[in-house]
Amino acid sequence: WIELPFSPRDENSDTLLFLLNIFCSCFLPTFCFRTLNGGKKIGNIEVSLMKMGEIQNGEADHITTETQGQKCTLVCECSSPDAVSGSDNLPLLNTVLRNPIYKFYRFPSSDNKWICVREQMSESSMSLHVPKQLLTLYLKEDTRRIEELKDLGDLSPHWDNLRQSVITHYEEMVSVYQENLAELEKYTGPSFKSSCSKGEKSLEFVPINLHLQRMRVHSQKLKDALYDVITIGAPAAHSQGFKNGGLRKLLSRFEAEKKNTGYQCIYYSPQKTAKAKEILSSINHLQPLISSHTDHLLNSARAHSAESLKNSLKTLTETTELFVHSFKDQLVSNALLALYTARPGYTIKKLSDPQSDTSENETQDQEQSHEITRQDSIPHHSEYDEEEWDRVWANVGKSLHCIIAMTDRLLEQSNSTNEDRMDNSSLNCTTSHINDNWHEQLYPLIITLKDCVEEVVDRAKKSMTFVVFQELACGLPQCLQLTFRRDMVFSQALSGLVCGFLVKLHSSLHNQSFLQQLHTVGLLVQYEGLLSTYSEEVGMLEDMAVGVSDLKHVSFKITEAKSDDFLPVITGRRECYEVEIKLPTKMFEQLPQGIKDGKLLCVHPVFFNVGINEQQTIAERFGDTSLQESINQENVEHLNEYYRLCVDKSAPDCLQLFQEQNDLKELLENLQQNTQAKKRKNVEIMWLAATICRKMNGVRFTCCKSAKDRTSMSVTLEQCSVLRDEHDLHKDFFIRALDCMRREGCRIENVLKNINCRKYAFNVIQLLTFPKFYRPPDGTYGKVHN
Repeated sequence: WIELPFSPRDENSDTLLFLLNIFCSCFLPTFCFRTLNGGKKIGNIEVSLMKMGEIQNGEADHITTETQGQKCTLVCECSSPDAVSGSDNLPLLNTVLRNPIYKFYRFPSSDNKWICVREQMSESSMSLHVPKQLLTLYLKEDTRRIEELKDLGDLSPHWDNLRQSVITHYEEMVSVYQENLAELEKYTGPSFKSSCSKGEKSLEFVPINLHLQRMRVHSQKLKDALYDVITIGAPAAHSQGFKNGGLRKLLSRFEAEKKNTGYQCIYYSPQKTAKAKEILSSINHLQPLISSHTDHLLNSARAHSAESLKNSLKTLTETTELFVHSFKDQLVSNALLALYTARPGYTIKKLSDPQSDTSENETQDQEQSHEITRQDSIPHHSEYDEEEWDRVWANVGKSLHCIIAMTDRLLEQSNSTNEDRMDNSSLNCTTSHINDNWHEQLYPLIITLKDCVEEVVDRAKKSMTFVVFQELACGLPQCLQLTFRRDMVFSQALSGLVCGFLVKLHSSLHNQSFLQQLHTVGLLVQYEGLLSTYSEEVGMLEDMAVGVSDLKHVSFKITEAKSDDFLPVITGRRECYEVEIKLPTKMFEQLPQGIKDGKLLCVHPVFFNVGINEQQTIAERFGDTSLQESINQENVEHLNEYYRLCVDKSAPDCLQLFQEQNDLKELLENLQQNTQAKKRKNVEIMWLAATICRKMNGVRFTCCKSAKDRTSMSVTLEQCSVLRDEHDLHKDFFIRALDCMRREGCRIENVLKNINCRKYAFNVIQLLTFPKFYRPPDGTYGKVHN
C-alpha cells in the first residue's frame, strides 16, 4: 500500500502519479493507491515486470517476432484511469474530452536511461456540440434571407418568378436543416461518429471519428513534454457522394457556368456579393445596438447623470459612425438603381444613339468591375435620383451631430449651474430648469436619429438583398446545393478546430511565447491528409481542401466564465463566425491583456496531402496527381506567409524564439522544394510540415478517409519519431516501439471502437504499396468490410 499526501484531483498530482507509476513498475507487480485523509481507496495499478534482453544483431531493422496475442514487454498496464488522469481532469478539459483510454510504455534511450511514455486517446464532445450550434445559425440566416426576399416588395413578373424559385429552394434547405438538428437533439449514442456511420444522413454534419491523440513523455532530456494531434476523418460530404467530384471542382465549374448563364439579370462578382452579405450582417448587428444605446442615453438624461450621459453618448457615437461607414460604398447606390429597374411599370429606354459616349463609358466601367449588364438599356437620372441615397444616409450623421451638440450644451450648462451654486451667487439660477428638461430636449433628436437609421436600413437592406438574390437567381439550383454541401463540410472541420484550440489553449497557458503569438498573429492550424488522388477519394480531397480553407473565416474570442458552463458559443454567419471560449477565472487571468480585452484571434489553416495507399500508386502511374501538387504548393506559400507574420509582428520574446530556431527557415525551404519535386509518395512533406507546425506552436491534425487505419499508422510513426528526435530513443528500439504502439496502443483501441474488431483494414497486397514505416506489424491487419 502506498499513501499519497495529495488528492487525486490535485492539479500537480498528474506528474507525481505518473513518475510513481513508472518507479514502482521496476519493483512492484501490483500496488494500490489510498488518500492520506481517511484512507479512501483510489484504484489499483498492475504492472507487468519488464525484462530488457540484449539487442540481437539486426533486430532493430525488422518487425519484432513477438507471437500474436502476447503482450509487448514494453507496455505497462494501468487498471485505474482516475489514478493517472491527474491534471487532465479539470473542468475545461472535461467539457471537451470524453472516455479517455490510457497506455503506458517504457523505452530505453541512447544513454541507457528510461523514457517513460503515457499515451492517451479521448473522444470529444465537440463532435455534436458544434454541429448543433452551426445548424441553428444556418437556420437563422436562411430564415432571415427568406424574409428579406419577401420584403423586396413588388417586382416585375420576370424577377418575381425568380424570387419565388429562390424562396422555394431556401425553404427546402431550411426543412432539411430542421430535420438534421432534430435528429442531433434526440441523439443518445456515443460522443463520436464511427467510420461505419460516415454516410448516415442523420449524422452528416458530425465529424468522423474525432479524437485527441496525446503523448506525455518523461525523459532525462525533457522532464515532462506533451505532444497532441487531433485525428479526424476527412471533412467531406460522404452522404452526398463524389460522383461529380468535390467542392473544389464543383465550385470552379459553377463559377464558369454562372458567367455564361442565360438569365436576364445583372451579375455581380463574388467580391461584390460578399460585400453585400457583409453589409447585411452589419445592418443586422448595428441597428439593434444603436436602438439600445439611444435608450441608454435617454435613461441617463432622465436620471440627470452627467457621467453616464457622457459614456452613453460616446458609445452611441462610435456605433453610429460604424453604421454610417458601412454604407460608404458605391455598391449600395448601384444596387438601389438596379432594384428600381426591376420594379413593375419600369419602362426600358433603348440606347439607340450610337454617338452616346457617356453610355459607352458607363458600360465599359460595368464590365471592368465584373457587373455585367444583360439588358440593353440603363435607367436615366430623370427617372431615378441617385443622389437621394447620399442624402438619406448623410442624415444619420447630421442627426448624430445634433445629439452631440445638445448633450454638450446640457453638460456645459449643468457645469455652469453647479459653479454658480458653489459660489452661492444665485440659488434660483435661471438655467436650472434646463436640468429638469434633459430628457425632454434629447427625446425628439433621438427619435429623428432612429427614423433616419430606419430609412437607411430599409433602403440598404433591400438593395443588398437584391444583390445576393441575383447571385442565387443566376445559379439555381446548383448554388444552394453547393451551399448545403459546403455547410456540411465546414461543420465537420469546425468541430475539430474548436476541439484542437481548446486543448492547445489548456496545455499552453504557461507558454508566454504561444500566448503572445496567438495575440499578435493568430493560430496556426496544420492538417495532414493521407487521401489518394484516385476514385472517390479525389472528391473527398476536394471537399477537405475547401473545408480547411474556409476555417480562415473563423475567429476566437476568449472570455471569463461566469458559471460552470464552459461550452463554447458560436455566433455569426457564413464566411464570418466567432467562437467564444469561456475560461475559469484562474486560467483567464494568465492571458495577455489584449486577449482579456476581447481581441479576436484569427485562424491560419494550412493543408498538406500525400496519398500512401495502393490507389495512390495507380494515380501516380496511370492517373493524375496535379490536385495534390497544387494543394501542397498553395499551402506552403500560406505557411511561409504565416512565418513572415510571426517574424514581423510578434512580441519581442516570441520573435526571439523564432530567431533562435535557425533551422526553421531551412525546414520551410526544404518543404517548398519537396512540394515542387516530382517524387512518388513523398511522405517527407508530411514529416517536415509536422515538425514546422510543432516548432511554431501550431495545432496538428491528421486525417484519412475515416481516421482509423492510415491515420493510426501516421500518428504512431510521428510519436516514435518524436521520441527518437527529441528524447533520444535508442536507435535499435525505434521499430520495436513503433510496433508496440500499433499492436498494444490506443490506436488499435480506436479500430475496435469503430468496427468492433482489432484489425487494421489492410491486406498484404495493399501494404506492399505502402511506404515502409507506414506498415503495421504482422497479426494486426486483415481485410475488414467497413
